Amino acid sequence: MTSAADTASPPAPPSAEAALAALRGEIDRLDDQLHDLVMRRAEVVASLAASRVKGGASPLRPGREAMILRRLLRRHHGDLPPGAMVRLWREILASSSAMQGGFGVAVYTRDSNQPRLAREHFGSLTPVRSMPTAARALAAVGSGEAQVAVLPLPEEGEPLDQAWWLGLDAPRLQVMARLPFWAPNAENLPEAFAVAPGAPDPSGADRSLLRLEAAADRGRTQLLGALAAAGLTPRTLLTRREGGVVRALAEVDGVVAEGDPRLAALPFDRALPLGFYAVPERGDQG
Repeated sequence: MTSAADTASPPAPPSAEAALAALRGEIDRLDDQLHDLVMRRAEVVASLAASRVKGGASPLRPGREAMILRRLLRRHHGDLPPGAMVRLWREILASSSAMQGGFGVAVYTRDSNQPRLAREHFGSLTPVRSMPTAARALAAVGSGEAQVAVLPLPEEGEPLDQAWWLGLDAPRLQVMARLPFWAPNAENLPEAFAVAPGAPDPSGADRSLLRLEAAADRGRTQLLGALAAAGLTPRTLLTRREGGVVRALAEVDGVVAEGDPRLAALPFDRALPLGFYAVPERGDQG
């Protein structure tokens, strides 16, 4: 004997409208959870800012931020592009820095990419002021008008007024970041350095900049050999010869700060660290 249950029709599948409403409801629940976590993160940041441990330290922690983003990039998967994830966290990190003491950015606008790089790195709500020269941008930081200067990467043979590294007032002002921190590839990529008061914090994978001065009779090969002999093999080396003196900008792996014994081993008239930065992440690596 056949029961009514055996002859009952299977339940009708949900309509397209019902399925869409269910998905939207799930998104709403996820948005609430995300919002709760963001608010909780802000509470923790506020506690950190008020703690005695922070003291009078700068709210800018580029090394710590790099460590956070590297960790998230390693665990990231799925359909959301890594660049979108980085942009989300850059806004969160910028807001956290602003909570601990608002800051502004002075940008030397040698080209149109510099303001964009500054806003993408330091947050869309961070005040960004355009400056006509690198010296004006650095002066704004030195006077406290801004807390960060964004400057173009140095180039071989650039005009003297654009070679900002020659007059950087280190260690009072130091390079603390290279922008952008993440990009899909390294080809034809506009980049910039960020300069701020005080020393940057290490990220675990860093590169340092050194300003060198020596007698003008030293050639490029001699400079490279002396750096390598001291354990400071440069990735790049820019040189300028003026008034019987050769000045060079060397980029080397690792953190090199004042007091590093390798600096004392260099046979130059002066070797001054200009700061260091977290090695950027590029999407075409590995």
